[in-house]
Amino acid sequence: MLIRPFRAVLPNMKFVASPKAFFSSVREKYPDYKKGNFFKKAAKEAIYVLQIERNGEMHEGIVTCAHIDEFVSQRIKKHENTISVKEQQQIDLILKRGAGVKPVLVFHKEVKKISDWIKDIITRKRLLEIKFNAKEIHRIWTVTDAEEIEHICKLFKKHIPEGYIADGHHRCASTALMSANHNEEEVNPYEYLMTSFFPSTHLKIYDFNRIVNALQDISPVNFIVQLSEHCDISVLDKYRKPKEKFEIIMYLGKEWYCLKWKKKLLRSKKNILLDANLMNKYILNDILGFEDIRTDTRIKYLEGVKTIESFKNQCNKIDKGIGFILYPVDIRDLIEIADQKKIMPPKSTWFEPRMKNGIIVQEF
Repeated sequence: MLIRPFRAVLPNMKFVASPKAFFSSVREKYPDYKKGNFFKKAAKEAIYVLQIERNGEMHEGIVTCAHIDEFVSQRIKKHENTISVKEQQQIDLILKRGAGVKPVLVFHKEVKKISDWIKDIITRKRLLEIKFNAKEIHRIWTVTDAEEIEHICKLFKKHIPEGYIADGHHRCASTALMSANHNEEEVNPYEYLMTSFFPSTHLKIYDFNRIVNALQDISPVNFIVQLSEHCDISVLDKYRKPKEKFEIIMYLGKEWYCLKWKKKLLRSKKNILLDANLMNKYILNDILGFEDIRTDTRIKYLEGVKTIESFKNQCNKIDKGIGFILYPVDIRDLIEIADQKKIMPPKSTWFEPRMKNGIIVQEF
């Protein structure tokens, strides 16, 4: 894996009274904040070590720049298709800001030599510590020594032949498009893309759930009858999470149901079966008549880190809504799908931890 240091732009924390409010607005307001001296350019090129403490757990990786060819050639592998409208939105944001305010999140196999190097760095004096709440703290260390930078770059080149995108498919696609179309007579500002690398053992996959506005043309009773052809359905006394793959919890008419796919649907030997794929085919397409899952505005996606009360409230706002809570995707399934150059359904995974916008910025 070809990585390199970069001269980042960093927040001036003396001017930040509320980290949560400030960093949540950086995505849109970065140019104004830069003019107001809320950000300053680092004196030297560096590679950064990142530690995110979340709910008492430590997640450690590095923030650096990866060559755009690593994404284009799929040595950093994708598992989702991108949508052209969202690519255009990303391009517009990049041009407006002249910067990327959040690294692409990539995971890789754990390498002891790299983990040991990170552990050594975090024994030193920190550059930044940003506390968002009692349960989430971001800590940053900077590495500017030429020998140390050369050492970690060599470790990545030798031991990390491939990586997998966890978050940032559209940022990758947009930057690759801008890189491919730059003026060849000028320096390519999009040749390297800010990327955070974490070993897979330091990331968690959460469920990515669906709220569907779909009962305009079918009654709840008829929907349940048709659903019973594909699932074994049982009524629950109260909410619980799915216990395993191929089990979905459904919220309909303020009642909870457990859905288990019938065994006849699980006999595929060619493809890895995912709950999201099965749901798209047998529920959204066959029963509800959705034609293009990727673009249908009747589907709302809610990440599994949100509370169940938030999920219920979102469902109850829709008069004819149905909520579906899925079991988290197994990381081994994701890796196998990406290795086979196949694609998962949109919004299949939600990875944590995620670095906040604006903590480290790459200007183009």
